[in-house]
Amino acid sequence: MVPALADRGTTPRVLRTFAVFAAALISACASLPDNIERPISEAYSDTQDTQLGQAVLKQTRSRPNESGFLLVSDGLDAFVARTALAQAAERSIDAQYYLLNDDSIGALFVDQLIDAADRGVKVRLLVDDMDLGGRTLGAAVLDSHPNVEVRLFNPFHRGASRSAQLVARFGSVTRRMHNKSFTVDNQAAILGGRNIGDEYFEADAEVSFTDIDVLLIGPVVKEVSESFDRYWNSELAYPAIALLGRAPSANEYQQKYEQLKAKVEREVDPAYRNALRNTDLADRIRTHDLTFDWGPAQVVYDAPEKVQVSRSATHYHLSSQLRPLFEGIRRELLIISPYFVPGKRGTAFLTDLADRGVKVGVVTNSLSATDVPVVHAGYSRYRKALLRAGVELFEFKSDAKRPKRFGDSGFSGSSSASLHTKAFLFDRHKFFIGSMNLDPRSSYENTEVGVVFTSPVLGAQVSRDVERALPLVAYRLDLTTGVDGSEQIIWHEPTATGQVMQVHSVDPETSFWVRFWTGLVGLLPIESQL
Repeated sequence: MVPALADRGTTPRVLRTFAVFAAALISACASLPDNIERPISEAYSDTQDTQLGQAVLKQTRSRPNESGFLLVSDGLDAFVARTALAQAAERSIDAQYYLLNDDSIGALFVDQLIDAADRGVKVRLLVDDMDLGGRTLGAAVLDSHPNVEVRLFNPFHRGASRSAQLVARFGSVTRRMHNKSFTVDNQAAILGGRNIGDEYFEADAEVSFTDIDVLLIGPVVKEVSESFDRYWNSELAYPAIALLGRAPSANEYQQKYEQLKAKVEREVDPAYRNALRNTDLADRIRTHDLTFDWGPAQVVYDAPEKVQVSRSATHYHLSSQLRPLFEGIRRELLIISPYFVPGKRGTAFLTDLADRGVKVGVVTNSLSATDVPVVHAGYSRYRKALLRAGVELFEFKSDAKRPKRFGDSGFSGSSSASLHTKAFLFDRHKFFIGSMNLDPRSSYENTEVGVVFTSPVLGAQVSRDVERALPLVAYRLDLTTGVDGSEQIIWHEPTATGQVMQVHSVDPETSFWVRFWTGLVGLLPIESQL
């Protein structure tokens, strides 16, 4: 069993009662449009004649059954990979994201899509509607570009409070499309955990998410496109113009485009833009001079129907596709998940592995590093049981900052770091990277996508890299027993030299009140929604 399958809870009675009243109010003033035009479309299959297609053919001709993968952990390189591919696009760009923030990176990303569309590239942009409140007009304006289509997944009713809908439509709009993928000319794709926003690409001075993407070429790219097409043609994907209820006027169109260009010029730091143009990765993508690891690969994903059907319908679930990998572990399992809530069943699974002599390691956020303390509350109740069984726990430090890298522009490493990587390593030879956390929300509520690839060489390298990095970026947890027999967690933190350990007896870098409220939240029966 995949160790994210927590015990399911029920909606509290008071919440259900309130939902009835809220639903009555919402249904009286808002609904989703009916009988909308939603043309079926699929990824291009005849793109081998593009420059990107020819470059990929040279790499794959001698490896017809293998795919190439390149790990991208640096935030700047991750955005470079997307922009360089967008600039190389000749036929199509398919982009699918949970969040597309209204910030400098969001504006720069959309600007790149428009530039490609202006060249005649067909752009399909699919975004979850969770964070698009008040931005329907902007999405509709982009949707009205002759070479761009924009669809919003599982949308909220327009004209009604989103907060009220989260209660009234609990179990519907609370289940979201968490997928992230970017595919160009159906020849190269990027999968991983990054949304589109400043904090994911080292463009935010306050916070930085440590993440990892994988750039893919070869047969696996067609599987990414098949996944995208299934979501794009879902009845839950609504054209932005249909949600607006009308076509934007010429004045609105012009105004939004001028605002976008001004935002890019005003908010994107010149040093950041210069760095984007001059990275080594940008040059290598432009000259098709990338070195890939090779091996079998498979895209795994939740069906879009998952958010409409019973949570017990596990044949729609990505977790069912990963189950054989978890159950087949013989020597070692490494889990990297920023939001980790194993539940009773997942804890039993991991402890059983440890009892059988399997080395089990978990890397997740510390309380000071997490951006969602309520999830940490769900995880922390299982720490002692996991440590008692011999599972190794590491918690990412909030001060694990990257060094300043943009000269004297004032644009430096962030003041707060948070782990956002979602990766699982099985026996050092099979590796999963994607959008899925090991928590109930990813397992049951949201949809996710990822890729599993087989490479003993890369698996061993990743394991060594993680082992070297952990003492520098994470606390190591241990369980001690007092003279009275009580158990206490301690956090080991290396000093700057990496030698002498500093020991903490409470969650490091947190106040009493943060720990108190997090502990209080941990008592609530909400684990199924974490």
